Parts: sequence; C-alpha cells; structure tokens
Amino acid sequence: MTVTRSVVLGCGSYLPARTVTNAELAAKVETSDEWIVQRTGIRERHIAADGELTSDLALKAAQAALADAKVDAQSIDLIVLATSTPDQTFPATAVTVQAALGIHHGAAFDLQAVCSGFVFAMTTADALLRSGNHKRALVIGAETFSRILDWEDRTTCVLFGDGAGAVVLEAQAQPGTRDDRGVLTTHLRSDGRYKDKLYVDGGPSSTMTVGHLRMEGREVFKHAVAMVTDVIEDAFKATGYGANDVQWFVPHQANKRIIDGSAHKLGITPDKVVITVDRHGNTSAASIPLALDTARKDGRIKSGDLVLLEAMGGGFTWGSVLLRW
Repeated sequence: MTVTRSVVLGCGSYLPARTVTNAELAAKVETSDEWIVQRTGIRERHIAADGELTSDLALKAAQAALADAKVDAQSIDLIVLATSTPDQTFPATAVTVQAALGIHHGAAFDLQAVCSGFVFAMTTADALLRSGNHKRALVIGAETFSRILDWEDRTTCVLFGDGAGAVVLEAQAQPGTRDDRGVLTTHLRSDGRYKDKLYVDGGPSSTMTVGHLRMEGREVFKHAVAMVTDVIEDAFKATGYGANDVQWFVPHQANKRIIDGSAHKLGITPDKVVITVDRHGNTSAASIPLALDTARKDGRIKSGDLVLLEAMGGGFTWGSVLLRW
C-alpha cells in the first residue's frame, strides 16, 4: 500500500550583496573579531540594502528553487513563507511573492515561529500536501533581521544577518517504508514560559512600533541543546533510524557552540554537520534552507541521502524534520 510523501524537487537561496565583517562591527560597538568568533563561530553576515525587502529576498530564493526543480511557477498551488520580519503587518509577505511569480491560484500565507520557522513551515506544507488538497508547494524562509536589531547592543547585533532560502515540495506516492523519498517524520514543540528570553520589544498591539530584538543569551544557550536533541530523538524513534544512519545534519545556524554541542550529544560526527553560520550569521527562518542550498550546490547532499533538520527559536519553539533527499 502506497503513502503520500512530500518530496524535495529542488532548492534555492539568495543573499544580499552587502557583506559585513566582524571587523566592521568592531569599529561601531565594543567587540572584536576574536570575541565574536570564539563565542559564536560567526565571521561575517549579509545585510539587505536600503529598500530591499523580505519579499525581494524570498522571491529570488523561490525563483532559484523553481529553476533547480525544473518546474514552472504555475504548477505551485501552495506557498508557506516563514518569517519574523514581514514587509508589512499585513498582508502576508507570501502573497507578495505569489503575485510576483504570476500565480493567481492556490494558497499563500506566512508562518511565524522565529528561528524554528522553516521547520514549522516544512511541517505545515507536508501536512497539507499529504492531505491531498495541494500538489506542489514552495516553502520559503526569508528574513531581514537587520531591520529589528539594536545596532548599539553588542550582544545581539553581531549575531544576525539577512537572507532567504526555499525548497519545492511535491506530493508523491511512495511505497510507505522508511526508505521512501521525502519527508519521513516531523516533530514540533513550543513552551511559552520562556518567551521573555528571546523576543522583540514592540508590536502593533503592544507598542504600535516594530521594536528591537532582545535576548538573554546565556538562558537561550542553556536550553538549546537539550531541546533540539529531544525532538531529534523523537524523529529517530518514529523511524527506527539513528545518528549513524544520517548522511547530513543541517541545524539552524545560530551559534557554532550550540551546533557542536547538539551533534556531540546525539553522536553525529562533525563531518556530517553542515555549517554556514560563519558566513551567514544567524538568519533565523532562512538559515536552514540557506545551509541546505549550500550543501546541495557543493555536492554534499545527494539524491537518496538521509537529511536531518532541526531548529530552536524564540517562544521557545523547536522542531525537527527527517527526510530523504
């Protein structure tokens, strides 16, 4: 008996042209390249140009993913765009991308789960594809976090960057085994007790302003490794796979120390971990698809590979996706 799986047809990404190094930031706030690299692994990040919107980044990543998948935009009947930095309070940035692609059918909406956004978006799109209501989806993570940073706060402004990544998913009949292509299992969690550990101090209902990102870095770090390993262990239980079976571990690119700690706790060897945080910084919902596209383009991720995604973000939110490419 066959089952419906959400299979990745292609991926794409986009980074703004401007690159900001640690040295450039050190000239503006009290920090240094050594301090940033030692604590985060970040060496540079990309910053959107004036007038360059989240939808602009998302559109370019989506176009790249469609080209990689070799499918026409008109075949897309679902767009799920994960972002915490939309163009406007409403409408959804996803409908701007939909219109720019010339798509006048199907559904398009934004999803907000901060740095876990892409994992939540993949899970949502997977459920809708498997329901039979949609056939082919664009799942996008896009952020312009530079717009919500306090550039005088050295503890946060050095961490984040802008960018976008996307994948094309298609509902396909598969044999119904753990060797199927596509999304095999997803696991999502949230716990609002920790919402004050990582948040933005503004919003339409509270302050009528956009606000700035605020974070208790030590608290986030303290919870991160335990939380992400929890949902990964659930993925292994659901499929019968283990760390040794995974070809590529593609975590949210927040902090190299968190990535290394999670991989070590799970028993995933360093050579299986995709790391782009050094070049991109933390791009929130965009970080996983950016890393996926990097590893796909350089030949690491190949058809048939078992790929593990995980993320944790403000809320707290966290989740995992285990898929076969």
